[in-house]
Amino acid sequence: MKIMAINAGSSTLKWKLFEMPDKTTIASGMIDRLGSPKSVFKLKYNGQKIQREEAIESNEVAVLSILDALKDMKIIEKFEDIVAFGHRVVAGGEVFKKSEIVTEENLKKIQQLAEYAPLHNKIESYYISVFKKLVPRAIQVAVFDTSFFVDIPEVNYLYSIDLEDYKKYHVRRYGAHGTSHRYIVSRLNQIVDGGIGDKNAIILHLGSGASISAIKQGKAFDISMGFTPLAGIMMSSRSGDIDFSIIPYLMRKLGISDVSKMIDILNNKSGLLGISGVSPDMRDVEAQEDTNQRAKLALEMYRNRILKFIGSYTAEMGGVDVIAFTAGVGENSTEVREDILSGLEYMGVKIDHDKNAQNGHESRITTDDSTVAAYTIPTNEELMIAQDTYSFAKYLD
Repeated sequence: MKIMAINAGSSTLKWKLFEMPDKTTIASGMIDRLGSPKSVFKLKYNGQKIQREEAIESNEVAVLSILDALKDMKIIEKFEDIVAFGHRVVAGGEVFKKSEIVTEENLKKIQQLAEYAPLHNKIESYYISVFKKLVPRAIQVAVFDTSFFVDIPEVNYLYSIDLEDYKKYHVRRYGAHGTSHRYIVSRLNQIVDGGIGDKNAIILHLGSGASISAIKQGKAFDISMGFTPLAGIMMSSRSGDIDFSIIPYLMRKLGISDVSKMIDILNNKSGLLGISGVSPDMRDVEAQEDTNQRAKLALEMYRNRILKFIGSYTAEMGGVDVIAFTAGVGENSTEVREDILSGLEYMGVKIDHDKNAQNGHESRITTDDSTVAAYTIPTNEELMIAQDTYSFAKYLD
């Protein structure tokens, strides 16, 4: 059974085609710079890598270019060979506590929840409509980033605002990257002796967007991201947590009258980019650490913010047994992992430097006598999306 996992952004469209229930990746790819006459189309299949520039100026053209390429390469004979499409949807609010088939009613709810994730839900719901139009016999499944954290304790998801505003407007901590955190929990349960059902873990999803979760006795307990993905630790171009009084203050100083412009600055011109003045890409910042004081400061702040969350979550849970690094930076930056773990030596953390030097692999990176076991685990959100989608699609056989 062929199932496609879709991860859509405003200018990118990532996808993987799986054979289920074998969990085999048949093909994968992405479209970058979508909407440009020089969009970049990438496809991997059977050891082949295709990359070309072409004009892909609408979402429907993007979907057609993927499906047509799969037909041209004989990966599928017809669009209907793909029986289900699973879509990453960022905001499910308190409405969706698990993945759901996208009915017309559910699609409307996803669109209404766009005010929680205006940069994501709108485009994700549109892609659902496009796939539904082009492959009407296939089922569409929404897999929500927020669902993994929707049942964290009330004391952790509530903000200290008027409780009536939460009850009326559902203003609370929702978190994000839940599909990734859920995958890492599933892997930890397989690779940690005895699983983590009786242990406390901290998961560091360190990518362009970054989030830290506390997993207590195997269940989601707290999450660094908040009402939106802007909150939490310092990220590539997002500020993370700030004093909210900064917003009106800077708006006055910068002559900004539209708050959305200020939010754009905090989302796209802050974080590593804003402090370093170099780049939002960790690799670029690390490359200038020895010669650029701002780049060095950015890395020190990044480490500092992460250590603060690890410390607070450790105290909150009454200890930590396992720490896992994942996503682009977490999986591929030896230096970031080294810096963070060296700051935890007071807890009895002992780094295995040889294993930590190996990037992109699933591995324990602390010694056997370390009081906390640390791992690198490449995330696989698309597989989680495919598995959730298969749980509905298997009844089509």
